[in-house]
Amino acid sequence: RKELGVRSGAMREYKVVVLGSGGVGKSALTVQFVTGSFIEKYDPTIEDFYRKEIEVDSSPSVLEILDTAGTEQFASMRDLYIKNGQGFILVYSLVNQQSFQDIKPMRDQIIRVKRYEKVPMILVGNKVDLEGEREVSYGEGKALAEEWSCPFMETSAKNKASVDELFAEIVRQMNYASQPNGDDQCCSSCVI
Repeated sequence: RKELGVRSGAMREYKVVVLGSGGVGKSALTVQFVTGSFIEKYDPTIEDFYRKEIEVDSSPSVLEILDTAGTEQFASMRDLYIKNGQGFILVYSLVNQQSFQDIKPMRDQIIRVKRYEKVPMILVGNKVDLEGEREVSYGEGKALAEEWSCPFMETSAKNKASVDELFAEIVRQMNYASQPNGDDQCCSSCVI
């Protein structure tokens, strides 16, 4: 049984930050992924921290997920989250056009804090279960993700649509980013 301990010791840890304005479903997505249950009641998050083991492309990893506050009064803490994060999930609600607009300055802030264009991130349109109330088209989300050169997904925390795939994909993005290919100096080796 000893070799098991050796393998888990080599498990990679990733710090994922979930960003988006209030009420878009950041906590619901995170909790659905971590516990497999949907939170119906909306309580504005101050900041929650989750850990979950995940196996992506047959390599086990530990995700440390920071579910951030969407409310503006906590925006000042965002720089710190961004500094410490390695991968970012940018969430908007596809039934709320304003939340889609709100996501753009958040991405600008990530690029500014990281001083790097190719930060691992995924753009997510959540609440695909509310198709009838949609305000942001799939095409709009896809076009923005293409502009940012990042993956795009539509999810539903409520019926678990694409939730596991979302977290697996951010791990892949962080893996690509940490692969040494010359000028890509990623910070996974210099995290303190």
